[in-house]
Amino acid sequence: MMSGYELSFQRFDARQARALRDMVESIYIDAYATTIASGHEFDSVEQFMRRFDAYTKSDRGFELVVAYNQDGEAIGQAWGWPLGPDAAWWDGLVEEEPEPGFTRETGSRTFALSEIMVRANWTGQGVAHRLHDELLGPRPETRATLLVEPDNERAYRAYKAWGWRQIGRLQPRWENAPTFHALILPLPLSRRT
Repeated sequence: MMSGYELSFQRFDARQARALRDMVESIYIDAYATTIASGHEFDSVEQFMRRFDAYTKSDRGFELVVAYNQDGEAIGQAWGWPLGPDAAWWDGLVEEEPEPGFTRETGSRTFALSEIMVRANWTGQGVAHRLHDELLGPRPETRATLLVEPDNERAYRAYKAWGWRQIGRLQPRWENAPTFHALILPLPLSRRT
């Protein structure tokens, strides 16, 4: 676990996040170098940044949390937004709803954790978990959701250890998107088991 250094965190709304676009891209390239090199179109830097631009385009409560090391270097980031009544998040759910009304959103029910990533030199040191808790800790929603590729074993293990559970599979409408496992976590974090 982490020792010998301090982390600081800063929150940004959509407008502020757009101003950090180059930093967001740089962290993505560092954190996902192997994935990008695989050549899958969905993971290309261009498509990733196109999604980032779409996420930050509207004022739907987007929030970015950036982790900084003691030298002030941005070493990780996580972001998401609350799902509004017209959110398309659940549109690609492959299975039936886990329970009636599960996909009904109000704008205050579910927070979508879209991305969490850490620069390669900082992985395995608890930074991702700290980012996760920094982003979700103060959220007022009653649950959070995220999508994870089934073969991303490292991330999947971490999410399960942090209290997430799978509720189904989901095929997002993004171009070239794979089928993900959809996970749910009760909020606030203090309610985790």
